[in-house]
Amino acid sequence: MAEFTLSRRTLLALFGAAAATPVLAACGSSVGGGSTGSSGGGAGGPIKVGLVVPQSGVYAALGTDMQRGWELWLQQHGNKIGGRDVTTIVADEGENPQTGVPAVQRVLQSDQVDVVVGLVNSATALGAAPLMSEAKKILVVTNAGAADITGKARTPYVWRTSFQNAQVAAAAGPYLAQQNVAGGVFLIAPDYAAGTEVRAGFKAAYEAAGGKIAGEAAPPFGTTQDYQPFLSQIRQSGAGAVFCFFAGAEAVRFVQQYAQFGLKDSVPLYGSGFLTEGGVLTAQAGAAVGVRTSLFYTDRLDNPANTAFVQAYKAAHQSAPTCYSVSTYDAAAVLERALAGGAALDGDSISAALGGIGAIDDSPRGSWTFDGQSPRQTMYLRTVEGTPPQLSNVVTQDLGQKAQV
Repeated sequence: MAEFTLSRRTLLALFGAAAATPVLAACGSSVGGGSTGSSGGGAGGPIKVGLVVPQSGVYAALGTDMQRGWELWLQQHGNKIGGRDVTTIVADEGENPQTGVPAVQRVLQSDQVDVVVGLVNSATALGAAPLMSEAKKILVVTNAGAADITGKARTPYVWRTSFQNAQVAAAAGPYLAQQNVAGGVFLIAPDYAAGTEVRAGFKAAYEAAGGKIAGEAAPPFGTTQDYQPFLSQIRQSGAGAVFCFFAGAEAVRFVQQYAQFGLKDSVPLYGSGFLTEGGVLTAQAGAAVGVRTSLFYTDRLDNPANTAFVQAYKAAHQSAPTCYSVSTYDAAAVLERALAGGAALDGDSISAALGGIGAIDDSPRGSWTFDGQSPRQTMYLRTVEGTPPQLSNVVTQDLGQKAQV
């Protein structure tokens, strides 16, 4: 196995994993080496893809959205990528690296896939990186946002079609600075790696643009049920706005309690887009109306590719797509571009091809490009509008193209 050092505390803290089993314990001595699996390396042969997404646990809804995005792209393209017939092996990532890393190992070793796509959990992506390096095969990450994935722990075999945590938050910094918020902005995000990256990214961009931080808080991740002490801090700080990062059940609780505490109408709430993305928006109901977030996608984007994508997605699933759907849809799109030129299926060939594909100009999110193996993409300020249960994130402003921070 290629050398890869990551402390157990770092791995677990990245997404708050509760289990204490060492994440790489199940790596074994082989993950398929540099073989090309059942597909062979010749141009035009079939390709086998391991789609590793949560099918159980707290992130299962994201996994459903990701799988739907992948399957929709294949349905629209005759189940081919780069002219090759596709076999998709779906594996359950679960909710932490203790389940996610072995799932990646299984599709590499037992199923002999040529490419791995997916991963919600950043600790899983970081733990899977050495497996991909040893196998010399490509992983396309379609959610996990830790900076190290395409930063300090970068490997030519791991690419990302989603986002970087700080990238999403930093996009809102200059906008809020331009609003000349009286009293400054209060910054709140949970005390784990993603929250730390968000706070640092937003703060640096906001202060560089002339903004003032009124205060900061880092509630315990995964255990905070009552946000009243933190909401009291916000009120006492005199802040004129709040920027936050929460997702899943925490996003629902925070947004609802923010409204119940009486801050909603007096201190505007901003956040990274996951605060109001997908199913959490329905659960937040009227408390979310007026909340503004930064993200690279909303189903309300007005471009031809998105119009067609949303129509097809809704026809298939009777629900709107999310950023998780789009990131995985785009994973198929970039592999199509890489393999359409006749690249072999080994990781070195695909990596080189991915580096030369240029702009992905038919994405539902709008045109974007790879920059350091992670997207340089347009971020949008979105405002929750509508009447429950019919709520959506409407584009308020184009925040411009942003690279990873």
